[in-house]
Order: sequence, then C-alpha cells, then structure tokens
Amino acid sequence: MRTAKRLLAGLVAGLAGCSLAPDYETPKTAEPAAAFKEAGAWSLAAPADAQARGPWWTNFHDEKLNDLETRIGLANQDLKAALARLDNARAQTQIARAGLFPNITASASAQRLQASANSPTYIAGKPTMGDDYLVGANFSYELDLFGRLRNTVASARAGEQASAGDLGALDLSTHALLATNYFALRGLDAQQELLDRTVADYAKALKLTEDLYHGGAGLISDVDQARAQLETAKTQAEDTRLRRAQMEHAIAVLVGEQPSAFGIEALPLKLDSPVPRIDVGLPSKLLERRPDVAAAERRVAAANAGIGIARAAYFPDFSLDATAGFNSVSAGNWLSAPSRYWSIGPQGLLTLFDAGLHDAQTRAARASYDEQVANYRNTVLTAYQDVEDNLAALRQLGKEGVSEAAAVSATQGALDQANFRFKGGLVTYLEVVSAENAALSARLSAVDILTRRLTAEVLLVKALGGDWQASEVETAEGSGSREAQAN
Repeated sequence: MRTAKRLLAGLVAGLAGCSLAPDYETPKTAEPAAAFKEAGAWSLAAPADAQARGPWWTNFHDEKLNDLETRIGLANQDLKAALARLDNARAQTQIARAGLFPNITASASAQRLQASANSPTYIAGKPTMGDDYLVGANFSYELDLFGRLRNTVASARAGEQASAGDLGALDLSTHALLATNYFALRGLDAQQELLDRTVADYAKALKLTEDLYHGGAGLISDVDQARAQLETAKTQAEDTRLRRAQMEHAIAVLVGEQPSAFGIEALPLKLDSPVPRIDVGLPSKLLERRPDVAAAERRVAAANAGIGIARAAYFPDFSLDATAGFNSVSAGNWLSAPSRYWSIGPQGLLTLFDAGLHDAQTRAARASYDEQVANYRNTVLTAYQDVEDNLAALRQLGKEGVSEAAAVSATQGALDQANFRFKGGLVTYLEVVSAENAALSARLSAVDILTRRLTAEVLLVKALGGDWQASEVETAEGSGSREAQAN
C-alpha cells in the first residue's frame, strides 16, 4: 500500500514539472560580420567608453538641445502611453501568476424563501415557507500537471519584457526624432539668415541696376532680371519661414507643449560646427543593445509558451476542491455542530469531442510562433541595415561637405568677378544673376549637407541602440535559460 502511494506521489510530482511547450532557443540569424562594411576608418569614439549610452545628445554640446531632450521623458504623451502599456503588461503577468495559487472564497447569506408545493422534492404536510441561513468557505486549486498555467505565466512575462523593449525603443526613437528636428530647425535658421542677407543684397543690386538704367548706362532687361531675382529670393525666404514654423510646432508636441505657446529663438547652424563621432563597436554586440531586437525576441518566447498552452488543452484539467460551512433554517442553531457541512475531493475535466477546436488552436499557436520568428529575423536584418546606411551616409556626406566648401569658395570668386565686370560695363546683368544664383545654391547646399550629416549622426546613435541598458529587458540568452529552468 505504501509503495503504491509513493508511486502515485512520484507520478503527480513528475507531472507537476511537465511542460508541453517546446524547449525554447533564440532563433538563429545570419552570422554577424567581423566588422561593419561601411565603418571604414571609423575609429574616433565619443563617449570615451566606446558605448553610445547615457544622454548621448550631450555629445553635440548644445545647451538648448540638452534642455529639450531632458523635457521629453516628463511630458511626451507617446512615452506616457507606452509606459501605461508596460504597466498593463506587468499587471497581466500578475494576473497569470495568480492562477498558480489556490483560490479561497467565503460567502454568507440569510434568506426568507418559499418552496413550490408542486415541486417533486416537496414533502406533503411540510410548510412551504421558511428561512435559510448559510455561511461557508470554498477552496479551489488547479493542479498544473501539464504546464498550462506555467506557460501562461511564461507567455505573460515574455510579453511584459517585450513591452519594456517597446518602451525603450520608443524612448530612443523619440529622443532621436527631437534631435533630428532640432538640427533641421537650426539648418533652416542658417538658410533663413543666408536668404535674408541675399534679399538685402539683391535689393541693393536692383537699386544699382535701376540707377544705371536711368543714367542711360543700363538696359531695362537688366532691371527686370534684377527684380525677378529679388522676388524669387523673397519667395524662398518666406517658404523657409513656413518650414521653420512647422518644425518648431513638431518639437513643441514632442516635449508636450502647446505649439501656440512654444518658441525657440533663431540660432543659425554654423558651417564649421563639429560633428561628433561614435564608435560603432562590433556587429555581434548590436543585438544586445537594440531594444526593438530585444522586444522581438521576447515575442518569440511568448509565442513559444503559447504552443505549450495550446497543447495542454488535449489533456484533462485536474483540480482539488473543498467546501465547508454552516447551513440551517433557524438562526438559533445556525452555527451549531449539527449545522456543519463539508465536502472535499479532486475533479477532472477532459474534452472528448470539440470538432477540431484544439487542433486548430495548436496550429494557430505554431503559426504565431513562426510569424514572430520571421519578425525577429527581419528586425535583426533591419538593425544591421540601419547601421550600414548611416555609416555610408556619414562617410559620403563628409566627402560632399569638402567638395561643397570648395564650390562655395569658387562661386563666390566668380560672383565677385561678375560684379566687377558688370560695373565696368563689360557684361550684362545676366552674368551677375547667373553667378549670384550659383553662389546662393552652393551656400544653401553646404548648409543642407551639414544638417544631413548631423541627422545621420543622430540616426547612427539610434541604430546602435543609443542609451539602451541591457539590464532593463532580459537578454535572449538569460531569458532563455530561465524559461528552460521553469519548464
């Protein structure tokens, strides 16, 4: 008899540790290269610890940018919504964990009731009206023999970690978006300064052309060309003001302020502004630093646990239920010993026919897992692409900046010569117009290249994972080992 009890206890203990979810492993991806293809001689590091962590925007040494970036976490509504989603995911994990423990309830009632005289349970001659006093407690505990509850907890926990990754990715993306918008605003300030100065110069040129015409030394066509050039520059200047206003409004929303009450004073971007450089590290480290990659991997783990939940539905559910209390028709002997009642015993439930429901649920769980694996692998590939794209952009824009600086110098020289020749009566004003337009285009292009270089630098930090701390979301290796231990 004792041997049988021991065997039964051993069987129950063994089943209690059983899980029908597949052993989880982080999905395989393409082997990372030894170094980024576009890195080239990219070696100067900032910050010095070779990791783009912490408030990375301080590397640009712009106090206004620093102030705006620190205001994001306190006021940005998208981040607040993501934080609420994370809190919800944490609550869902706690809800799932509650299923691992017994459920104990208590109830009490006092009723005046009348029974039907035509009821088959009615005893003739007995009164049909009476009282019913009840107080009792119920104990219910599901025996998780096939891991349904534990896999539900594992899925919820992985979902919580994915939400943490989503929050980290959104936080990084929002800070990066603010930085790119800020540098775009400064670039527009530089363009505005250049166009305003150009409008003033063109107005002087128009006055000079009109004086020459009225003095008989110029042509009416020169006046028309000068006026057309001035009005075109004014149009460009006004359009730049529009674009700056819209960019300022976008920044206001990012920092959680009303656009109508928000303003940033003009501070033109200088062409000699330094562009900080970030050590890109090794491709093999990228997956440990990107929050979106961490979130995608956690969703794979959640889907893997979902397979275990679906497979457990093929097996019976066992629970242990117990009820005890006092029940009487009189308040006088309600809590006396004869009014006691109790029951205790196991229960089992097995579905015998479901028209293929469980099979469809299992196939759906496996399909969901395959989908999350594909999403994870695509996120990894996109992460590598983001880094390579911005490394290439920084390298090429650096070369463009050098050549465009030479173009600015050359067009300025050509403009000076054209002005001298026009004032000497050697050429028409058309040559001056052509030289001025070339000089303006070169200067605007130089500002645009610098803005794009700063933007690419910000996007590179974002692509590398920014200030993401791996401890905030469990890494794939650590989480996988914990899940394996739980299973």
